[in-house]
Amino acid sequence: MVGAPGSADAKRVAGVYDGTWNVMFTPQAGNCHATNTVPFTVSGTRVSSAGGGKVTGGIGRGGIVSVRITVGASWASGSGRLVGNSGAGRWSGLITGDRCSGIWQATRS
Repeated sequence: MVGAPGSADAKRVAGVYDGTWNVMFTPQAGNCHATNTVPFTVSGTRVSSAGGGKVTGGIGRGGIVSVRITVGASWASGSGRLVGNSGAGRWSGLITGDRCSGIWQATRS
């Protein structure tokens, strides 16, 4: 039975990974050379932007995360895992017209 909006049953329970995460994207292949850091917000099982582009994604069991970020015509998709206050994974995308890929590392602030 689902509670009515505003009832104790309807309130969202805080997720294990809730908060602001600073995610550093490091290119390893392609014609992209700049490392960029983008803040993400995690709320429950959703990942969204905390500034710096449009971010969509989610977190599943065991901290498995998948994210897509778009800034203008550039985009990157990544996946990996969050554990405690850190995380890591791989990404690939199209950055200023060049196909690139690399790793990402995250820390919760």
